[in-house]
Amino acid sequence: MPSGDPRGRSWTRPRAQIIIGRALPVLVMVVTVFADRLSANEERYDRLLAAAPALAAVTWSVRGTVVIGLVAVALGLLLGTTSGDPFVPDIAANEVALVVVTAAAAWVSRARLRYERDLREVTAVAEVVQRVVLRPLSPRLGPVDLHLLYVAAAAKARIGGDFYEAVHVPGAVRLMLGDVQGKGLGAVETASVLLGSFRAAVDDAPDLPALADRLEEGLSRYGAWDPDTDAAERFATVVLVEIPEDGAVASLLSCGHPGPLLEHAGQVRPVVFSDPSLPINLSGLLDARHHVEEVPFVPGDRLLLYTDGVSETRDRAGTFYPLEERMSRWAEEPGERVPALLHRELEAYGARGLDDDVAAMLVVRRF
Repeated sequence: MPSGDPRGRSWTRPRAQIIIGRALPVLVMVVTVFADRLSANEERYDRLLAAAPALAAVTWSVRGTVVIGLVAVALGLLLGTTSGDPFVPDIAANEVALVVVTAAAAWVSRARLRYERDLREVTAVAEVVQRVVLRPLSPRLGPVDLHLLYVAAAAKARIGGDFYEAVHVPGAVRLMLGDVQGKGLGAVETASVLLGSFRAAVDDAPDLPALADRLEEGLSRYGAWDPDTDAAERFATVVLVEIPEDGAVASLLSCGHPGPLLEHAGQVRPVVFSDPSLPINLSGLLDARHHVEEVPFVPGDRLLLYTDGVSETRDRAGTFYPLEERMSRWAEEPGERVPALLHRELEAYGARGLDDDVAAMLVVRRF
């Protein structure tokens, strides 16, 4: 699971909700009995017992829901009898209503359990897909430590249109972080194609421009193979990075992607691309050429790659999130803490929370 991922949170809240949900039917029955016994004879509370099996259907099993319903039926009969109510029609009508509610609650509980089982199976499939498409990032590759924040915009989704990869090749580490235009399954499909192309080419591509060309070729080939797919119509911004093991620099190539932030010599500044390439799948609009920027990158330096889900988060006044200022403030923070700090700040800063995919990779040079 990617570091900084909100799914790493404690399970305390869901577990507490389940405990409260299971206790509510019992609490309803206890409160109903006490209210009925302590009130005047003309005031009736036994009809509230129908709420017990209805609430049980939300968290209890079918058998548990039926048991709670039968207990409610027994309590309804006891309360009606001790109050001196006539069996027909008062007690009988109330008991019939309780039986009907219990039967309906048992059916709802069965349907809920079937839905939960299907959801668990779909979630398990999504977990496998994530491990194949977005593999867990190794925390250490060659001369660098890597710390990742990845959050998909879609509720409960594991994968979005943002993507990342890091590979240790002979003599260097090569990184990619990108953002597919749009959202949904089409964006995920495009991201998977680009990830596959990167993995296929990363070892033998002689340099970053050749690697960018291979990404372009891979997406074009996929679009030609399946012209009806959304991947043929989408583009993606990508930043590629190469960090040699025996050098004090980092080479970067941007295909329409925001410039990473570089922390060097105690200062944080954006990497400026003098001649950025067009996004992947748009390079055919102009003659393709790729310009590589080199920046100093010595032990202790840090490089933050990010997507526009980070930089374009806005507050209620429409002001963009001040990423450069925040990174300067966190200059002394351990690298492993930065993704969690960034995630917490983005959620608090955004007027609507996080409404776009978010990916950020902090690269820390060790030697």
